[in-house]
Amino acid sequence: MQFKALVMALSAALAMSAEAVAQAPIVIKFSHVVASDTPKGKAAERFKQLAESATKGRVRIEVYPNSTLYKDKEELEALQLGAAQMLAPSLAKFGPFGVKEFEIFDLPYLFSSKDALYRVTEGPIGRDLFKKLESKGITGLAYWDNGFKVMSANKPLRLPADFKGLNMRIQSSKVLDSQMRALGANPQVLGFADVYQALKTGVVDGTENPPSNLYTQRMHEVQKHVTVSNHGYLGYAVIVNRKFWDGLPTDIRTALEGAMKEATRYANAIAQQENDAALEAVRKSGKSVVYVLNEKEREEWRKALLPVQKEMESRIGKDLISSINKETASAGFK
Repeated sequence: MQFKALVMALSAALAMSAEAVAQAPIVIKFSHVVASDTPKGKAAERFKQLAESATKGRVRIEVYPNSTLYKDKEELEALQLGAAQMLAPSLAKFGPFGVKEFEIFDLPYLFSSKDALYRVTEGPIGRDLFKKLESKGITGLAYWDNGFKVMSANKPLRLPADFKGLNMRIQSSKVLDSQMRALGANPQVLGFADVYQALKTGVVDGTENPPSNLYTQRMHEVQKHVTVSNHGYLGYAVIVNRKFWDGLPTDIRTALEGAMKEATRYANAIAQQENDAALEAVRKSGKSVVYVLNEKEREEWRKALLPVQKEMESRIGKDLISSINKETASAGFK
C-alpha cells in the first residue's frame, strides 16, 4: 500500500510539473540602448503591456533599456544567437551588418517631412528592405520613428565652415562618415553608451541626435551649443530572431503582431511631441544655447551635403535612392 501510495504521489507530482511547464510563459528579451523615457523606450514599454495583455500572460516581455543587457556592437550578434529575441536598433546599424541598403535612411536632407518618410517605411520600399534581413536570420516587424536630428558642439554651428576640424561622433555608417567629411569635420565612430563621457572629456567635440536622445543622455550638459538643423533622420527597426518568431504558436504570433502595430502607432505619434519637449527642456536648462537655422543657412547646409547622395549611389544603390526621391516628390517635396 505504501509503495502504491508513493507511485500515485510521484505521478501526481510529475503531472503537476508537466502542467507548470506547459503553462510557463514564453519569455521575450527586448534589448535596446536608449533610456526608458525616450520615444523608443516608451514604445518598448507600451509593447510589453499590449503583448502581455493580448496573449493573456502566455508571453512575458522583459525590456532591457540603456544598454543594460547588450551594447551597440553586441546586440545584433546576441539576437542571431538567440540570447535576445527582440531589438530596436537604429537603421544605421544594418550597414556594417552587411545590409548596406538601410543606410539610405542616413542620407542628409532625404526626407522633407514625416509624410514623405512614412510613404517609404509603410510602403513597398520598407517591406522590401525588411526582406533583405531574412538571410541574416532576422525578421523585421516595424519601423519606429525618432525624428530629425540636431547638431551639438561647444561652438556655434551655423554654416558648414563652422565644422572644420571638429571631431564629430557618428554611428558606424559610411553615409554619416561622408556627411561629416562633406561638412569639413572628422567623423569618430562611438557606441551610444560612450558618447556622454567622450563629449565631457573632449574625446569628441560634438555629435548629432534627435533632441530626445540628446536630452535624456544629458549631452546638453557638456555641449554649449545645439543647432536645430533637421539635416538627417533617426529611426529604428523592431526586429526579432527569425527562428524564434517562426517557432511561435500561430495564435501567439498573431497577437504579438497586433500588439506591435498598436505600439508602432503610439511610437510614431509621440516621437515629435517628445522631441519638441526635450528641445524646450534643453533651452530651459540654460546649459546649451539652442539655435534654429534660417532658410538661407539651411540652403548652405543642403548645398554642402548634396554630393553625399551622389557619392553613396554605388554603395546603397542608385535605383533605391531614385525610388525614394520619387516618393518624397509625391509627398510634395522636390
